[in-house]
Amino acid sequence: MTKLHFLDPQFSSADALEQLLQRRRIGVTRGVAERGCGAVMFVATAADAITERRAQDAARAAGIRSLVILRENAETFAIESELGARLIRISLPTPAASCDPLHDPALLMLVDILAAPLRPMVACDPATGSLIDLAERVARTDVTVFINGPTGSGKEVLARSVHAASRRADKPFVAINCAAIPENMLEAMLFGHEKGSFTGAATANRGLIRAADGGTLLLDEVSEMPLGLQSKLLRVIQERRVTPLGSSEEVAVDIRIVATSNRDMSLEVREGRFREDLYYRLHVFPLTTRAIAQRPEDIAALAVSLLRRHWRDSTPPLFTPEAMAALRRHNWTGNVRELENVIQRALVLCDGQTIGIEDILLDTGTGLRMPSNPSFLTQMGNHMRLAEAV
Repeated sequence: MTKLHFLDPQFSSADALEQLLQRRRIGVTRGVAERGCGAVMFVATAADAITERRAQDAARAAGIRSLVILRENAETFAIESELGARLIRISLPTPAASCDPLHDPALLMLVDILAAPLRPMVACDPATGSLIDLAERVARTDVTVFINGPTGSGKEVLARSVHAASRRADKPFVAINCAAIPENMLEAMLFGHEKGSFTGAATANRGLIRAADGGTLLLDEVSEMPLGLQSKLLRVIQERRVTPLGSSEEVAVDIRIVATSNRDMSLEVREGRFREDLYYRLHVFPLTTRAIAQRPEDIAALAVSLLRRHWRDSTPPLFTPEAMAALRRHNWTGNVRELENVIQRALVLCDGQTIGIEDILLDTGTGLRMPSNPSFLTQMGNHMRLAEAV
């Protein structure tokens, strides 16, 4: 398990921070620098320049390149970074006594800052943590993985996690969306082609399968692949050889295959839309992602992570407790993609310091649910009347 090290064995938020990091499968050690052997990042508290310098010296002596300095009991949340983000200073306000660490926006922000470079897959719900554990176990082998789950539930993120935890991590990860490429181009893109093999083939192309040689090939939404192409893919999986268009010679490839789909694959096979033999070749080790409404403890952590992704300045705004509660209550039929839309709207509407309930516009299925702020509604009404006049 990836490790962080707390130079201070006990500080105000240490226990809550460790709990949240462990839910994301980040291990924590505490105490003197020597106990942090093998850690990838040090975390230390510092009230002044002298204690910060001591923390920097301890990290340098231990060969640690990343250091996070916490300033607890601050009036406001703030982030400063230096040395290409290898040194980060975070001012952390004191949470309210009644605040659950799982829902503390500042603490969740701190966790994401610490964890994102080490484990991009956000996890706070126990079900997601168990899925990460299972993915890491299968990553140790070269077995083919099939990931099934709703659209926007994190299938590609999980596939990348499998690759990152495997022996192929330093080799290519090549993803192809089988639903997004025209049928007449998919074969050439997958298997490659020789020069002149079809009209417009002015040069030879290796194809995506050979581009992934040594690494991992992700067949995203493989259930959308045309039946005629499925038989050719089956041979590649069986023989680990590919024949480019216009060539009579097979080329050996060393790839690990991960496939995903949002469909009921048993039904696809019964209805004749997907080859049964290919299904069983791909469905060696199944992993299943769940809708975020079924893993409610992930919602706040995902919202914070998406906020950081779309905020370009140093210190992002924090959610108010009311805004965070509204996000947890909503039924996210569009999963992470719907949540991401809501976060982007909130960043447009907020004041740059906090995201309040009036900044949360939720899709009700019949349109966006407007906030209850009267001045905001008046402003929106004026904009709409102006647009109609134009």
